[in-house]
Amino acid sequence: MTTPVVEVSHLRKTYGEKVAVDDVSFSVQQGEIFGVLGPNGAGKTTTVETLAGLRTADGGTVRVLGIDTQKNPAAVRGDLGVQLQEAALHDKITVQEALRLFASFYDDAADPEELMRLLDLTQHRGAQFAKLSGGLKQRLSIALALVGNPKVAILDELTTGLDPQARRATWDLVERVRDTGVTILLVTHFMDEAERLCDRLVVIDRGNVVAQGTPAGLIDAIDERRTVVVRLAEPDRIRGREVLARLAETHPDVEGIQDGSPREVVVTGTRRVLFALVPALAEADLVPDDVRTVSKSLEDVFLAVTGRQYDPQSDPQSDPQSDTGAEGVLATEGARS
Repeated sequence: MTTPVVEVSHLRKTYGEKVAVDDVSFSVQQGEIFGVLGPNGAGKTTTVETLAGLRTADGGTVRVLGIDTQKNPAAVRGDLGVQLQEAALHDKITVQEALRLFASFYDDAADPEELMRLLDLTQHRGAQFAKLSGGLKQRLSIALALVGNPKVAILDELTTGLDPQARRATWDLVERVRDTGVTILLVTHFMDEAERLCDRLVVIDRGNVVAQGTPAGLIDAIDERRTVVVRLAEPDRIRGREVLARLAETHPDVEGIQDGSPREVVVTGTRRVLFALVPALAEADLVPDDVRTVSKSLEDVFLAVTGRQYDPQSDPQSDPQSDTGAEGVLATEGARS
């Protein structure tokens, strides 16, 4: 097995009597998009800021590329790019000026022109920071985190406040960055974002890791049952329900049925329930208007491991840095080595 590029072991961080991070452990392999997922205030930002050497741990170890970032943060900063929650640049600085300024801090900087092309910023090169949309500011933040040619990039809540179209465009950019060879730690409270982007992830709640694995693996582990919703035309509704009820009584892969919204019947069963359902409808000459599988999600995982519905805004005081973490795009942390 290859050596992880990021290793966090039994990390603990407190602020006075408040425990922000309590015994967090995970590892990240080269080339992954690795998610740090949880509600606001769960301890995500404190975890990655401690990993980056921006905060002092109270216990545990953190390593990036084999280097203990608590003991020697300067040794890794040239290989670690960080984009934190709030981009803080002068209002009048342009996209091109910001990239050239940050590039000047490094001995082996990325080409600003290449970064603008990679992140679709070329046509906005002359735009001032204050006039950029939220999505463009996030693109610039990512570019500044990459300007030092890092091997690992931390992207913290980079789609918060973006509209759906800008979020999807940002997701595409993150995958494009990973394809250049950069390992990415993606900090997010959005479940759909984690499912869409992450190869593996940890779910953090109240400072603790409550689940860890691939999104699909975590979802499959909580329940192997499947739910299928069948919508029937009104003339077929009663007969269709009778057919499905008999199927639930006789077929081992069908566990039960119940009424859904008008004209819908909800069928539950094993992973093979759909294979039992379709032939039964065909044999009865029933053609449904719609058949859809109800997918489980990471929200179901959170409910299973914590006993609580997922609320991305929950427990905002558990991590004192969750809303007021070190501001700005700290690409300069790797500068002037």
